[in-house]
Amino acid sequence: MRFIRTNDYAAMSRKAANIIASQVILKPDSVLGLATGSTPIGTYDELVRMVNAGDLDLSGVHTANLDEYVGLTHDHDQSYHYFMNEHLFSRVGLDLSRTNVPDGVAADPAAECARYDKLIQDLGGVDLQLLGLGHNGHIGFNEPQDDFPKGTHLVDLTESTINANSRLFEKKEDVPRQALTMGIGTIMAARKILVVVNGAGKAAIVKEAFCGPVTPQVPASILQFHPDVTIVGDAEAFSQLPF
Repeated sequence: MRFIRTNDYAAMSRKAANIIASQVILKPDSVLGLATGSTPIGTYDELVRMVNAGDLDLSGVHTANLDEYVGLTHDHDQSYHYFMNEHLFSRVGLDLSRTNVPDGVAADPAAECARYDKLIQDLGGVDLQLLGLGHNGHIGFNEPQDDFPKGTHLVDLTESTINANSRLFEKKEDVPRQALTMGIGTIMAARKILVVVNGAGKAAIVKEAFCGPVTPQVPASILQFHPDVTIVGDAEAFSQLPF
């Protein structure tokens, strides 16, 4: 594991975007695993800036997002299809046929999960997977549980995750209770993993996930076993690390 400490959120976003840009420059047809949530927004803003400045070309990449809420259509303003289009895809003119997000309104969730895993396999696997980190240690929507789920699957969201995401909805009752998410096995199969984390509120889970025991009760702890993980965080998020 490689830890990159930055002064603040803006610096964290620039550093993370530089890592993604380096991957694309070295391999223009990279498969990028992408994440949603508030933390990666700055990273996407930096990638947009690079593209608009002529310093980066994303036209050759394929993307595969981590997850999607169950029950939200693609045009729902809280769906992750919508999020990615608003924050990245439409801003860099990315061909949407090269982007992939699980279908949260699929009639058969199990079949959709199997389709999504095969799609990633057919693309040749993920070259670089971007992750955020939940307050309870979840990555994607892999919540604390008794084992590490392997493939893309349907998950019941925990109360802490529902509470954390309720700020984005008109009321808590509007937050979906289920999601489709890449499994831990799918995430761990990525050739490189990039984690972005910021703020004092994440300091405790950063220490627990990356310095504590590996346990499915802290899903992100499994990343300790991956051979190529970079964690970029601001000083507050890293404040409890023992180094």
